Amino acid sequence: MAKIHLICNAHIDPVWQWDWQEGKAAAIATFRVAAGFCEEFDGFIFNHNEALLYKWVEEYEPELFSRIKILVGQGKWHIMGGWYLQPDCNMPSGESFVRQILEGREYFREKFGVTPHTAINFDSFGHSRGLVQILKKTGFNSYIIMRPEDNGSAVPAGDFIWVGFDDSEIVVHKLFSGYSTVLGESDKRISEWLEKYPEKEIGLVTWGVGNHGGGPSKIDLIQINEFMQKTEGNEIVHSCPENYFAELNKLNIELPRHYKGLNPRFVGCYTSQAQIKQKHRKLENELYMAEKMAANAFINNGIQYPEQEMKEALEDLLTAQFHDVLPGTSVKEVEESSIRLLDHGLELASRIQARAFFALAGGQERAKEGEIPILIYNPHPFRVRGIFECEFMLANQNWAKEFTLAKVFRNNMKIPSQPEKEASNVNLDWRKKVAFYAELEPSQMNRFDCRLEMVDGKPQPALKAENGKIVFKTDELEVVINCNTGLIDEYRVNNKSYLKNNSFAPLVMSDNEDPWRMDANRFDEVKGKFVLMSKEEGTGYSGVSASTVDSVRVIEDGEVRSVIEAVFRYNNSFLCQTYKLPKKGTEIHVNLRVNWNERNKMLKLSVPTVLEDADYYGQAAYGVEKLPGNGDETEAQKWTAAVSSTENRAVTCINDCIYGSDFKNGEIRLSLLRGAAYCAHPIGDRPLVMQDRFSAGIDQGERVFDFWINGGSVESRMNSIDREALVHNEKPAALSFFPAGEGSKPLGLIELNDDVIQLASVKKTGKSQRFIFRLFEPTGREREVEVNMPALNIKRKIKFGKFEIKTLRADLEKKELQELDHIE
Repeated sequence: MAKIHLICNAHIDPVWQWDWQEGKAAAIATFRVAAGFCEEFDGFIFNHNEALLYKWVEEYEPELFSRIKILVGQGKWHIMGGWYLQPDCNMPSGESFVRQILEGREYFREKFGVTPHTAINFDSFGHSRGLVQILKKTGFNSYIIMRPEDNGSAVPAGDFIWVGFDDSEIVVHKLFSGYSTVLGESDKRISEWLEKYPEKEIGLVTWGVGNHGGGPSKIDLIQINEFMQKTEGNEIVHSCPENYFAELNKLNIELPRHYKGLNPRFVGCYTSQAQIKQKHRKLENELYMAEKMAANAFINNGIQYPEQEMKEALEDLLTAQFHDVLPGTSVKEVEESSIRLLDHGLELASRIQARAFFALAGGQERAKEGEIPILIYNPHPFRVRGIFECEFMLANQNWAKEFTLAKVFRNNMKIPSQPEKEASNVNLDWRKKVAFYAELEPSQMNRFDCRLEMVDGKPQPALKAENGKIVFKTDELEVVINCNTGLIDEYRVNNKSYLKNNSFAPLVMSDNEDPWRMDANRFDEVKGKFVLMSKEEGTGYSGVSASTVDSVRVIEDGEVRSVIEAVFRYNNSFLCQTYKLPKKGTEIHVNLRVNWNERNKMLKLSVPTVLEDADYYGQAAYGVEKLPGNGDETEAQKWTAAVSSTENRAVTCINDCIYGSDFKNGEIRLSLLRGAAYCAHPIGDRPLVMQDRFSAGIDQGERVFDFWINGGSVESRMNSIDREALVHNEKPAALSFFPAGEGSKPLGLIELNDDVIQLASVKKTGKSQRFIFRLFEPTGREREVEVNMPALNIKRKIKFGKFEIKTLRADLEKKELQELDHIE
């Protein structure tokens, strides 16, 4: 005898083939119908998640919202899942997943007084292993998914134990069929389960009509009730996810364990609609940095904490993480409205950062006569070393032939610096950009001063091409750029080679119109390559009219770095690739500005390492995942790495906005752009798009990408990479600002005394005088760190398990620091 728990739900995508307005209409209509059936049919339970949809109902039809509150209290309507919405479950950062949960939980507790314990993401295209620890520490004991489906998946339908990076565990149920049903055929779904699993004691069957609202229907409810009455030997009940897992737990069934992410599914989604992904990553970075700055300004300076602006920007971010927005599978109108949404969040974050920056500039001395101050705020709880840039205006325009050279000083000591081309094209010695190497103190403002010197002319690059090559050498680093190809032929760190020749070749891969790419798990057929432009063609593309320039050229060279750019072409697409090579350190910066005008093709950047036996790793949500090494497309967040244990060498690659890549025989191929159609996927043998008219293609036009490559020993690279990636994404804020010379300098917010532990988040908790500090161990090793909070006069040692997320709560009034055993 089996007991089957029927979970009635309505699959409502807020956007997909429709924009937000239609999504709101579908949500309201569906909830209205469902409420009516809950009131009409005894024993029936309707389940629904996603706080965003309930907020829409509350705003646009408050009478319906009141009815739902009554039904929830009566147990006829179940608040399911409890997240803000169903996001993509691979690309958001670990902290973003935490916020999806906390924002949804806060809403449902406030409005309905309930806290779900089963998380629900039916439709997301795969799931990061980092979710396990996040779910456990936010109070969930179970999780329901549908993807990846059973076609080739390592995880069959049914129940299993999912093991996280930190060895925490959660029970997962994978649906045996879809989350929705055809009108009038829900009883067939029940029969299908009984036929497929005759030996099982317990089952879960989801039903609900449609894929754009729908949910329960009268004909289905009548048929299900009739099926219940005539079925012998089995118990069939209207239920909710928590009831299913409670009964499953009582059976003490030994479940299989799964130790990896629940991927892949729809690998084209890791790259489709790159502009959405770029702005999403930028808002993640800017918002979490704004929180850190605002917290410091509140604690040190007492400026008002911008709670409402923070909440609005966070909701913009969470909404854009919806599983048909961030993966790039919606129509063009949704792409456009989502970009507006992300831009709104970015504007709010920018304003918050500006207010905090000026507050934290308090106590800085007035500038000396003739000096121009530069202030840089480091949001990170550790010293940051690197090259920093800042622009400023001279007091007067210089119309003479001489050049005003700005030299950077710190505490009256000159530090390496060089002038570089500013953003403006006004050809006058007036606007200045300076690049300099420095070390920033943690969680505080750092002061530098520029002193001006008149020289005969702007310094010219000393680095030149010789014998068809540009050879860049320091004590630690050697890079050789081939002037005939524009590619890197040698990258050596401490006399060891890490890359093969023709590195950073832009490859064009075969693709099709499907943004999901439902029919494949890899992009491995090279259709062509971008090639170096001729001198004449490159000159025209570069916007140069007074002379001709080489297509590979040194454009900046000084004490800090050399900058080389090369221009390429493929068909009607163009690319300017810039290499920034440091005079100190071994990390090279590669920038690509792509004008992409290709349909049904993908752009990848080839990074062939010499580590042919290497394994491939990538950053996941609060963890590190071992990725496929067979050429299959895979997903990672801010970094990936080729790691050779036999040679004790690793090549790491940080990105600022991509998620897809593949790896095989030592070659990393980074996925940049696709030329698919909007919202087209296979329907039988029909064409993917209409064949009698124009169809717009995604990602046509200019896009910009940044990568940072470094090589070294396995331990040095893998211990450093997570922090380096965070610094390149949450960049210290630099501004030329003349302080008033008043007040006292703010103390540092937080400092960590080791080289590994990350500070993921600092945020105020509601109206209280308490702040949350979220820390994370990113290497998979147990360790202890001393946490120092100078502004609060608190010091404490904290122990971390492998990949452990640790939440600390600081009480400003009591000057106490509490270690929590849960997220919040």
